[in-house]
Amino acid sequence: MKNLKKGDIVVRKSYERDIIFIINSIIEINHEKIAILKGLTIRVEADSPLYDLELLDTNEILKKLNDFEQHLEKQKEIIIAKQNTINLKRNDEGYGKILHLDGDKRYSEKSEKFYKNMKLNVVIKNIPESKQPLMITSLLDRYNPDILVVTGHDGMIRKGCNFNDIYNYRNSRYFVETVVKARMWEQGKNKMAIFAGACQSYYEALIEAGASFASSPARVLIDFKDPLIVAQKIAITDSNEYITINKIVNELRDGENGVSGIGTYGKKKSR
Repeated sequence: MKNLKKGDIVVRKSYERDIIFIINSIIEINHEKIAILKGLTIRVEADSPLYDLELLDTNEILKKLNDFEQHLEKQKEIIIAKQNTINLKRNDEGYGKILHLDGDKRYSEKSEKFYKNMKLNVVIKNIPESKQPLMITSLLDRYNPDILVVTGHDGMIRKGCNFNDIYNYRNSRYFVETVVKARMWEQGKNKMAIFAGACQSYYEALIEAGASFASSPARVLIDFKDPLIVAQKIAITDSNEYITINKIVNELRDGENGVSGIGTYGKKKSR
């Protein structure tokens, strides 16, 4: 087996090669080398012993990434068609302003393209999950958004157990702390709409912290576009209309298994 290193793109043999990962780092635990993995097409973080990893060849990598890009293009076309059908105005006509914090640079770049195609008013910051709580207050002071998206990579360390232990989630505690600080910044008024979480995140803790919508009630792997769809829906909806999960659920890959919440008012300003 070829020596694996940071930056290699791999799949896990014991999981039937289900997710394509990039090796973020390699650590040693009890004299065994463990790779810390981040999903390339799904917002999940995991770990694996090196012996369980298979290095993908260039052709397979390009095919999987091309399939992902085509999926995103189709989704953008569907959303743009819906916007044109109801003759929505552009972002300079009052769409809500989005501040999006993302722990992954690649996803930050893809998210920016997605938002811009939707003609949305958005600021995207690539900030590691662990640093998001440290930076959120200054970012809110600077940008004063109507909508906050807090996402990146997450995942359960021991899948299927300890659902109520926040330390059984790789990054949920950082998302929770960020949401708490965001609500403190606005002095508990809950006027800002917040989406928080990633794959398998601690949904209940995120909602309790003050998120309007969050992932993942069923601890499933959410789709890359789910946070973007939620933010887009809030941004283009009139401020006198209350948005529940029922108004978004059919546009999400796994429905309420992936995303749910208490809802929020739209953030499109009336003219």
